Amino acid sequence: MTGESSTWHDKHEASLTGGQRAADLMRNGMGSWPFVGGFIGFMLIWAAVNTWALAAQAWDPYPYILLNLFLSMLAGLQGAILLIAAKRQDAIAAAMAQHDYDTNLQSKAAIDLLIDINRQQLDILRELQHLKEQREDS
Repeated sequence: MTGESSTWHDKHEASLTGGQRAADLMRNGMGSWPFVGGFIGFMLIWAAVNTWALAAQAWDPYPYILLNLFLSMLAGLQGAILLIAAKRQDAIAAAMAQHDYDTNLQSKAAIDLLIDINRQQLDILRELQHLKEQREDS
């Protein structure tokens, strides 16, 4: 994109901080089917390797305590990321609502102006009609 951003959305995107961009990327990544599929695949591979490996070679034998630790940490991290993403979504919704309100005010002013012009035109037409009737009567 060259020059100044032309739409509200472009201006908003340009004003995002690095943390806000990261939260959006994380939210979009963790809320996708590829993430779910990859996560399930990772869990299956972890379980398979640690179940069928020799007891001496398995780094996390059943009941997969290390995996449970990682899953607990991931759940805590995902909770924080989802809260950050929800706050970001609320901020976006509020900014869009304000933009819509401002646009509606501008539209109302333009419509009011057009109504005034229309009324003036109707007054002129009535006056012309009245003058025409007076001329025809005389």
